[in-house]
Amino acid sequence: MNAMVRAVSGAAVGFLLWACGGASGPAPEAELPPAVTSQTLDAGTAWNAVGAMVTSRAAAAGVTSMGLAIYDAQDRKVYEQMVGDFTPDTRVALASASKLVSGTVLFDVIRQGLLSLDSTTGQVLGWTGDKANITLRHLLSFTSGMEPSNPCTTRVGITLAECVAQIATVPQKAPPGTRFDYGSTHLQVAARMAEVVTGKTWNTLFAQTLATPLGLPSGVTYYTAPTQQLGTTNPLVAGGLRASMNEYAKLLALVYHRGRYAGLEKGTLALFALQTREPYPSVVVGNSPYQELGYPYRYGLTAWLECTTPATGCDSISSPGAFGWTPWLDRSANYYAILGMQLAGSDTTGGVVAFSVDLENDLKPLINTALGN
Repeated sequence: MNAMVRAVSGAAVGFLLWACGGASGPAPEAELPPAVTSQTLDAGTAWNAVGAMVTSRAAAAGVTSMGLAIYDAQDRKVYEQMVGDFTPDTRVALASASKLVSGTVLFDVIRQGLLSLDSTTGQVLGWTGDKANITLRHLLSFTSGMEPSNPCTTRVGITLAECVAQIATVPQKAPPGTRFDYGSTHLQVAARMAEVVTGKTWNTLFAQTLATPLGLPSGVTYYTAPTQQLGTTNPLVAGGLRASMNEYAKLLALVYHRGRYAGLEKGTLALFALQTREPYPSVVVGNSPYQELGYPYRYGLTAWLECTTPATGCDSISSPGAFGWTPWLDRSANYYAILGMQLAGSDTTGGVVAFSVDLENDLKPLINTALGN
């Protein structure tokens, strides 16, 4: 296995489960932090433990292509490690790492006053009956009570509106706010609410809200089938985004800084604070991939809460995907990080998600030590 480790100057489970026109034009491209140069990591530094863990875990699992990038609170890339032929510019399907980005887009629709967390499907989509009281808060926290998956989310030849119309016909699994089920239907409906109130398609909204202001190319977009790069009229909002590590880092930086990054203001500080808290602590937990992996973590608004106090808020949140791509941030430790990869189930021993999630959680104390926390 060819492992390349670099330090940067400026600082010493299945796919659906984890993938799962009208206003002004795009915002001008924001001025981004200058690129930093890389150098070989000196032997004996604190980062050696991080590099050794990545290398040994990858070898043990048979993973031959992946990367790790770590950024400090000043958005400097303080550590980078590549395994095999993976590079920071390799664009892949992110699966459920898309959720954190989708949440940011929806937060900004709320900031504009076009929706609120209390907006309902009845008010926006005209839903009736027991589905009419589902709120955007329910949808973003996966507590809508709907069935968490629907075949329409994988259909390339339809629109998002047509998919959501099909979701609307499925009987409720539970009353809103009483049951947590991780899945793709919640954000599909939330995105359709955003389409209705903005008059824009989801991908146009994503481009104008985030991609263009952050200087991201058009290839960073949502697909119905992201691994095949197929379908953009019915994008899988919970798992269809494609990006490279360098591209996703800008999106993750925006979340880390609570919507204030590179001269942008997206969402509100209050919304990013609410993202880190479980809105309905007493819900029945149905489908929870994290609990299946043996972790007690609960869910906030489009993010996993990696702490033991989810009802009052967590400094560390994450959004791992089915193909291994795992972004996380830790505001108390002053950094954010990305494990980049696109693996199939046969690419690793023990399961892709278990590999990446376990690696993330085991790297955390080593990163803290390397950062001097």
